[in-house]
Amino acid sequence: MYVTYDQAQALLEEAYKLNPGKWRDHSKNVAYAARVISEHVDGLDPEKAYSFGLLHDIGRIRGIKHMKHVVDGFEYLSAMGFNENARICMTHSFPIKVVASYSGNNDCTPQEIKFISDFLISIDYDDYDKLIQLCDALALPDSICILEKRLVDVAIRNGVNEYTVEKWKAFLALKSYFDAKVGMNIYNLFNLG
Repeated sequence: MYVTYDQAQALLEEAYKLNPGKWRDHSKNVAYAARVISEHVDGLDPEKAYSFGLLHDIGRIRGIKHMKHVVDGFEYLSAMGFNENARICMTHSFPIKVVASYSGNNDCTPQEIKFISDFLISIDYDDYDKLIQLCDALALPDSICILEKRLVDVAIRNGVNEYTVEKWKAFLALKSYFDAKVGMNIYNLFNLG
């Protein structure tokens, strides 16, 4: 079960009131990019993709967090029965299934780290997981941009680690994957040329 468009909008605004920040506008851009791309991919539902994009960072409702926001979002949406959205909260930051690849501070407990790792290992990423990972890497708070711009933005803010290059290659592979599914360079969908 996933959150409908109207519910997703309401949940995002509620979370923003509790923890204002640029993450809300970033989430809106992730949702927009996910909807646009999914409109061109057989088998993907644009409303579902939009919902997933809008709520991928909903764990921020619990305050200023780093990696912990993935667990917080998973718990928050799972408690409401929105397991499909909860899954995206866990997968969106990990185009490679290595918890240590997270770009930013690891503010999780050892138990939470194990939970994330076990969760990622236990599933196969579907096209929605892959789409939100890609769109997360295309969306700034004020615009959709090319991958390289967003990846550098994240690296400047959060630093790099031993997995950064592997993670960047995974993002580039996701772009190629969706370029093939769409039948064109996805940048053309956003006039990024």
